[in-house]
Amino acid sequence: MSQFNLLGSRRFAPFFWTQALGAFNDNAFRNALIMLVAFQMGLDDKTVSLYTNLAPALFILPYFLFSATAGQLAEKYEKSRIIRYVKLFEIAAMLIAAIGFYTHHTTLLLVVLFLMGLHSTTFGPIKYAILPQALRPEELVGGNGMVEMGTQLAMLLGMVAGNSLMLIAGYGPVAASLATVLVAVLGYLASRRIPPAPATAPELVFNWNPLTETGRVLGITRADPKVFNAVLGISWFWFFGTVLVAQLPNYTRMNLGGDGTVNTLILTLFSLGTGVGALLCERMSGRRVEVGLVPLGAFGLTAFGVDLYLAHPGLATAHGLHWLDFLRSAGSWRIVLDLTLIGVFSGFYVVPLFAYVQARTPRDRLSRVIAGNNILNALLICLAAGFGLALGMLGLTAVQIFLAAAVLNVAVAVYIFTLVPEFLMRFITWVLVNTLYRVRVDGLERIPEQGPALLVCNHVSFMDPLVLMANLRRPARFVMYYKIFNIPVLNFVFRTAKAIPIAGHREDPAVLQRAYDEVDAALADGELVCIFPEGGLTPDGDIAPFRPGTAHILLRRPVPVVPLALRGLWGSVWSRRDSMLHRARLPRRFRARVELVAGAPIAPADAQPDTLEARVRELRGDFA
Repeated sequence: MSQFNLLGSRRFAPFFWTQALGAFNDNAFRNALIMLVAFQMGLDDKTVSLYTNLAPALFILPYFLFSATAGQLAEKYEKSRIIRYVKLFEIAAMLIAAIGFYTHHTTLLLVVLFLMGLHSTTFGPIKYAILPQALRPEELVGGNGMVEMGTQLAMLLGMVAGNSLMLIAGYGPVAASLATVLVAVLGYLASRRIPPAPATAPELVFNWNPLTETGRVLGITRADPKVFNAVLGISWFWFFGTVLVAQLPNYTRMNLGGDGTVNTLILTLFSLGTGVGALLCERMSGRRVEVGLVPLGAFGLTAFGVDLYLAHPGLATAHGLHWLDFLRSAGSWRIVLDLTLIGVFSGFYVVPLFAYVQARTPRDRLSRVIAGNNILNALLICLAAGFGLALGMLGLTAVQIFLAAAVLNVAVAVYIFTLVPEFLMRFITWVLVNTLYRVRVDGLERIPEQGPALLVCNHVSFMDPLVLMANLRRPARFVMYYKIFNIPVLNFVFRTAKAIPIAGHREDPAVLQRAYDEVDAALADGELVCIFPEGGLTPDGDIAPFRPGTAHILLRRPVPVVPLALRGLWGSVWSRRDSMLHRARLPRRFRARVELVAGAPIAPADAQPDTLEARVRELRGDFA
């Protein structure tokens, strides 16, 4: 099912439109406020500068003060009811804003800006915590992609609408007021259609002290190092994006020689690119939480950030260009491509990280982890503003600041991927498998989403563990022959995936016993373990008799057994077909069609080796 089908589902559509309308209103109001202060009130430059710099600080301040409280609300109470209260709050804020617009009361409008920051702060933890409750696991990446796409487009349309409405001669403040109030009402009506999302921690003891609760929330966020580093990756995305967006007006004016229409074009390209990248994540990941896309996204941010500098490093020789004139100028399409692809790779970067946090965090603390994420995001946004200001004071132009951010992205990416090598391991696996094969999967939803299970699969080629790693929805511990485990380069992948090397009893009984102990410990911890019971690669394409290792494992730890079958790998360069026929080991098929099929779980009492072998043979069929 396409992710766009979610827009026809009540589980998702009302929430999607509620959050999109909220993002629209945030940006419409903020830009209308800036247009009013900067161009319609006759204020001097110093006063305008004070207000335009104060506005972002007032909007971001609630994230520091109330994110932890918002996380508690989202855990303790039913989420759709909180959303409705938040949307009623938005309507009240927009009515107050209408008074401020009409009377040109800047202090009142700045208070509303703070209230809208509070609105976004409260909605943030619910926004991402409600998705795992409303969507099936295979829909999580697509749902996040749709939310990111909708948010980007809504923000863009909101910025354009806020600017355009306020410029209507004689009626700008009234038009902006009516529009923002109307959108807030539509958001509330959409929120009334959101299905109930039960509290995930109704027994939570509420802490009204925002300072101590902020410390506790950050502690919960740091409890799982992998999740915490994913959160740091998301916060870095906000740093990078803030630096980029903050410099775009100066870049447009000084480097490209464009007017306001060119700035709008550039924002549009970045937003559309991010939306496209977010939507592509589902297709590229095979509807799984695929963090292998994160290094790809990081590479793209740096590559096209550097190229953006190289495309036009100097100052413009002409000024006041309309967007059509800019597109007709030499070299403009390279800049258009760079900006669009920075957006696309931003989607590749951030959507899997959000899905990873949602998938790896227990439901009863997810809202508070998202709240911790929002606090760190706010901190990095502030640091990004300081970063841009500091480099500007040192004399760097906007395009040079782009270059500095792109280079810094390399250091941050290396740091994160060193702390969480799973990201890089998944990237290598994703690239190898998707380069060599076209994999079709069937029945993987039969693998339990939680709790221990033993996966048994036929063994056709050296690539079997990688094909499984790239397609299973949950991480699995693979038991593999120690000589395969020690293959150069792939050893990094196997070690990072915590594969378990094994040897025959006659070959190395100590390695064998250690493998059984590690398997038992992994199952005791609720993990998936995958074994190849044939004991080695098939020498002739057929399935060899299953050895009694599964029975030994299940005797110590009775868990459900899920049979798997790989089809189409016999005859690949990584199987033993070529060595058996004494042919050169050269690929004969590029992007070969491969299938991975899962059968229904088998109770441990019924999972005898001959029973499992027969079931895997049935699943494999004639497509070796």
